[in-house]
Amino acid sequence: MTRYVKEMGGALLAYVVVLAGSIRVLQAMPDLPLSARVPIALLPMLPGFAMCWAIVRNLRRMDELQRRIQLESFSVSFAGTGLITFGYGFLEGVGFPKLSLFVVWPLMCTLWVVSGLLCARRYR
Repeated sequence: MTRYVKEMGGALLAYVVVLAGSIRVLQAMPDLPLSARVPIALLPMLPGFAMCWAIVRNLRRMDELQRRIQLESFSVSFAGTGLITFGYGFLEGVGFPKLSLFVVWPLMCTLWVVSGLLCARRYR
């Protein structure tokens, strides 16, 4: 198992555990003051930072070709996410349901994986 898989897997596991715990606490204690609810709600961001750290560490371990493929796939993901969310914003103006911002990150990750596979094919 590679370092990246261990680092990202550990961060994802921590995210799931912390997210479930924070949701459970917030639901069980609805009378907590806002000053306590905000930090509890933001606790899952800590493993989120660990995921970002794992990605950056993995990029630093890559050779030049792998970095180029990742740069291209990040670019496609970034631009594609922008276009899709911007376009959907126009559709919301004509009656489509409003989407939560929680859809942005999964959309970006999906586009990153798909574009990464497509970009990698160019160099085979």
